[in-house]
This record gives sequence, C-alpha cells and structure tokens, in this order.
Amino acid sequence: MKHYGPEEIPLWGILLIGIILITQSSILYIKARKRGKAPWLWGIIGLIQFPIPSLVYLILTKTVWNEKKNAKGSDHS
Repeated sequence: MKHYGPEEIPLWGILLIGIILITQSSILYIKARKRGKAPWLWGIIGLIQFPIPSLVYLILTKTVWNEKKNAKGSDHS
C-alpha cells in the first residue's frame, strides 16, 4: 500500500477530506445544541479528525448523558 505525504494528495482528496470534516462538525454542532452540551466545542472538535469525535459523542449520548437524564426523571416520580 502506497503512503501519501501531504504534498502528494490529489486535489479531489483534499476536497473530500474537507467536506467530510465540515459535515461531521456541522452534525455534531447541531446535535450538541439540541442537547445543550457545548455545541461550539463539539463543532471545533469535529473539524480535527474523523471519525473519533463522532464515536465519542455517540458513546456519551448512549451512556453518560442518558444515565443523567434517567436519574433526573426518576427523582420526580
């Protein structure tokens, strides 16, 4: 497998990487804003790399943040 340095990546590859990162960042920002969980931070983190920020956000929404929501809901019963 050939490894490319930054100067060897074709223009379409750079554009594809940019589109993927901006899309991920936008989706993370929108989802975090709906949950009230630091949307600007998630938007910036989404621009750094792919797909780790999305996976971390998904894990947090399914575990830690979901448990806090359930704990608050059970206090009112």
